[in-house]
Amino acid sequence: MSTKHKKNDDDELADFDEDLQTKPTTASAGDKKAANSKGYSSVNSSGFRDFVLKPEILKAIVDCGFEHPSEVQHECIPQAMIGSDVLCQAKSGMGKTAVFVISVLQQLETIEPKTMCVILCHARELAYQICQEFNRFSKYLPDVRVKSFIGGINIKTHIEQLKSETPHVVVGTPGRVLQLAKDGHLKLGNVKYFIVDECDKVLESEEMRSDMQEIFKKTPKTKQVMMFSATLSTEMRLTAKKFMNPSSLMEVKVDSDSKLTLHGLQQYFILLKEEEKNGKLLSWLDALEFNQVVIFVRTKNRAEKLKDILEKNGFPCLTMHSDMSQDERLKQYQSFKNFEKRIMISTDLLGRGIDIQRVNIVFNYDMPDEPDSYLHRVGRAGRFGTKGLAISFISSDMPSKIGSYERTINDQEVLENIQKRFEVKIKEMPTQIDVGTYMTS
Repeated sequence: MSTKHKKNDDDELADFDEDLQTKPTTASAGDKKAANSKGYSSVNSSGFRDFVLKPEILKAIVDCGFEHPSEVQHECIPQAMIGSDVLCQAKSGMGKTAVFVISVLQQLETIEPKTMCVILCHARELAYQICQEFNRFSKYLPDVRVKSFIGGINIKTHIEQLKSETPHVVVGTPGRVLQLAKDGHLKLGNVKYFIVDECDKVLESEEMRSDMQEIFKKTPKTKQVMMFSATLSTEMRLTAKKFMNPSSLMEVKVDSDSKLTLHGLQQYFILLKEEEKNGKLLSWLDALEFNQVVIFVRTKNRAEKLKDILEKNGFPCLTMHSDMSQDERLKQYQSFKNFEKRIMISTDLLGRGIDIQRVNIVFNYDMPDEPDSYLHRVGRAGRFGTKGLAISFISSDMPSKIGSYERTINDQEVLENIQKRFEVKIKEMPTQIDVGTYMTS
């Protein structure tokens, strides 16, 4: 039975025909000579103890299983701890979040109930994750109070929270934080630390940048400012520096743009037709060994339809996209983080900043249009000190219009742009792949 290609004027997935499947094979580490592991060259030999941190923070770091700081942590944490403004660009998975979490906790005074730190980010899930990181590292600092304030949740809930308890650290999206500050519920007059994570996304959005500027003006002139991102254009870098004190600014750029891909991450592409995607995906999910997988698709409708296909073929999975309520998105995120399901299908909503430690394989079921988006997507696998695998489907007949989304570039052009931008050679997927090259033992 042949598969008939569906019309390309909507975001339906092509029909799936089991007869078209070809089974790839994987090789165990013992089947052939183990791959030469490149390791993680940016891990510094010094330990976190060299930073002279509070004993409570060190104890929490040990509990998390961290022994040595990454390069970005080694460069930034000492400077951040002495109050320097920091503008940091470093690849995904390098532990940028820990830089500002640890440095703020080290400096934070909790004697008085005052909001002393504001952290802004572009996505609600990222705000939630940053709060989780604060909770991890402040495990033995019970007086530290951290709250997230994000859209999608009734603002009355946040007002009641602020009435009952003043958080030392506020994490949120610019719109909601500004609304609470304008209405007088969130007092920003004692802020000492102003942080923007994934700052390029905040600065690129005219609305978010405007909200961020208003929040910034409501905080004291004398404060420490830190901004972080994996990708930062020259224009965005100049914009970010306008918020900082040039006399105390420390710029950190771990590796040039051409080095922004991850050590330990194997990257491959598969040339195929749109109608072959489902069969190929199922074949590789069946053949590969994995802890957790993230599959990126272009639209919300495609995410839900692919979920139905995978579950019918014995692969339980979750979806993440903007049509879900905030409560549902956080529930899905937490379920995946808790390892309740091993496969997540997502739009680019999950492509930025979200850190799920067990993810070791990423599929680009639909290719993004921009190299930066590709970097953030594949950065979900092969996090700091681990191995990972990124597989991109390069469709020869990917429609230019999917639902309401129109694209002006094809998959092959995107692949070429990625290789040129990051000076990386992405090879065609072999029929057999050594498990030891993408699974951390």
